[in-house]
Amino acid sequence: MMDLSLHKQLFPLLSLLLILFLSGQRMQAEANNSLQNPQLCEPTKKLFVFGDSYADTGNIRKSLSNSWKDPYGITFPGKPAGRFSDGRVLTDYIAKYLGVKTPVPYRFRKQMAQQLKYGMNFAVGGTGVFDTSTPGPNMTTQIQLLEQLIHDGLYTASDLTNSIALVSVAGNDYSHYLATHASPQGLPYFVASVVNQTTRNLMRIKALGVKKIIVGSLQPLGCLPQVTAFSSFQQCNASSNTLVAFHNNLLNQAVTNLNQSWSSSFAVLNLYDSFMSVLNHPTTHNIQNQLRPCCVGVNSKYSCGSVDENNVKMYRVCDDPKSAFFWDLVHPTQAGWHAVYNKLRTMNALQGIQF
Repeated sequence: MMDLSLHKQLFPLLSLLLILFLSGQRMQAEANNSLQNPQLCEPTKKLFVFGDSYADTGNIRKSLSNSWKDPYGITFPGKPAGRFSDGRVLTDYIAKYLGVKTPVPYRFRKQMAQQLKYGMNFAVGGTGVFDTSTPGPNMTTQIQLLEQLIHDGLYTASDLTNSIALVSVAGNDYSHYLATHASPQGLPYFVASVVNQTTRNLMRIKALGVKKIIVGSLQPLGCLPQVTAFSSFQQCNASSNTLVAFHNNLLNQAVTNLNQSWSSSFAVLNLYDSFMSVLNHPTTHNIQNQLRPCCVGVNSKYSCGSVDENNVKMYRVCDDPKSAFFWDLVHPTQAGWHAVYNKLRTMNALQGIQF
């Protein structure tokens, strides 16, 4: 007859062995199920981002930009985080559409290593395809940063084949050109050079193995508050938008030619039409102020986020950022980007970025 005290000692051990056995059976079943259903273990889709302030989520240095100062970020994430808006920007909405988390900014890759599986954002506010007045990496250098990470083994060939690239070219090259050239006569030739360099950049990203590449068309620069301020924010500048149309026509032609060689690997994100649709029908998107910015300096010496030598704020913020399309003189609010995103969806303009 078994001693009762010995029985009491063996019972927990037997229970533990039974639990381990059943756990092993379940893990084996899950492994077999994964082998039979490869979609259960598909790698995470990745988003790689290149460009400027329309896509930057925190790469620009704090010493260079008001985007790290109040009141930027008041809507999301609730404090300044480097985004050129009161909240989310284009990158956040493209990531949302793809079903991934917003990729980590390159400068925070070591602090946010757990999010590298969603891709990486190399965009820096103020930069262009060429060098501009902003001392940040132009797009060629941004692509080199990804090349180095691939060389270092951070991303593999299989990572790249399951990735999408977003390329933002929002006009900093043109701002720099106009600021440094006395005559605008050479502008058409410069537009062609910007599109040609953009095309080379797209080809270089594709050569890394990225599955799909989307490049934003130029938004209506003539409708930005820094331009419409001359009409008291009443109307867009037609001459500026004519330049935009020329850029976008060349870009569309270039992408069409690329797709003939690379079987529809490239797509143009039609930001021009989506911006104009929202600006022409603002109340449809719950926008009340379509051209007047929400955050402005108290006078021409200051801008959104400026403070004086006594750290006294020298800007004004509108009562309801959700009712404004533009946040500052150049960038949309979160509500503005959300309206553009919804318009892109209804235009079926986002279907081309899936794979």
